[in-house]
Amino acid sequence: MKNCGLVADVGGTNVRFALVDLDRPHDTALQSPRKLVSRDYAGLAEAARDYLSDLKRDTAPVAAVLAVAGPIHDGEMRLTNLHWRLSTDELRAALHIDRVDLINDYEAVAYAVPRLGAGDLVDIGPALPASVAERQTVAIVGPGTGLGIGGCLRTAQGVFPLVTEGGHADFAPSDDVEIEILKFLRRRYAHVSAERILSGPGLVNLHEALAGIEGAACETLTAQEITACAQQDAASFSAKVFSRFCAILGSVCGDVALVMGARAGVLIAGGILPAVAGIFAASPFRERFEAKGRFHDYMRDIPTRLIVQQYAGLMGAAAVLAERMAVPQTLAAQ
Repeated sequence: MKNCGLVADVGGTNVRFALVDLDRPHDTALQSPRKLVSRDYAGLAEAARDYLSDLKRDTAPVAAVLAVAGPIHDGEMRLTNLHWRLSTDELRAALHIDRVDLINDYEAVAYAVPRLGAGDLVDIGPALPASVAERQTVAIVGPGTGLGIGGCLRTAQGVFPLVTEGGHADFAPSDDVEIEILKFLRRRYAHVSAERILSGPGLVNLHEALAGIEGAACETLTAQEITACAQQDAASFSAKVFSRFCAILGSVCGDVALVMGARAGVLIAGGILPAVAGIFAASPFRERFEAKGRFHDYMRDIPTRLIVQQYAGLMGAAAVLAERMAVPQTLAAQ
């Protein structure tokens, strides 16, 4: 592999890297994928240099596509849930790469959708027909360090990504308990978004809110500890918290499906749920997803699937890199 490209999926907790063989323009297979802990590094350039140095390559990548968790403006962005500030100009200079592009992380997942196989997805709810047809919209919702929301429209010309910051839309309670959760969190935050509940930090918020509402002793737990306890003991308070988390996620995914008209399905991404796919599948998620009153039948026919492929973002970034690197070749041939 003489000429290679670098791809990254940059989140608040982990940053994933891989190489792509640019000498084979239609081959987007990931080479040497690796996951690093974001907070171990001062910035993305430092993490990328660490990754590349471990590979002991003689030459630097010639191009990079970096999928990042947050909005991008004029080649610059600041991660919403991490202190890193990114600039394409600075990254080009720091990594000695001629071409560096930043894309939204859920734009990358959108480009990965056509590349996901049966082993990359787990049905949540009924195994409905895999009708991810052309000219239909797929929604993507992902609780992780934050809450990502996006989607894609599959057309005859390819994938058209739908990039949003929907995780920061208002949290909408669906019952009396959730009204009390909202009241609890309004005392903590000026704006209670869905991300304040449907994320790793949000799961901790939810644990504390439910304990406060019920007057229960609140042991300080991380999101990982809450999900682990929920998986080990179905009668635990953590299991109750996780069940409520899944119910609220079902409502939000249902709202996103309605707003986007995502009749081809909703894919659940993010780093929280793949490790607890079994109890997630048995949770109230699907019931709340369909609970849209007069549109219950409409919702019932929409498949919901969990992405368990940890490198989906890299797969999408690789597809974008291959597409963008092919453009000069196409123009030169005309």
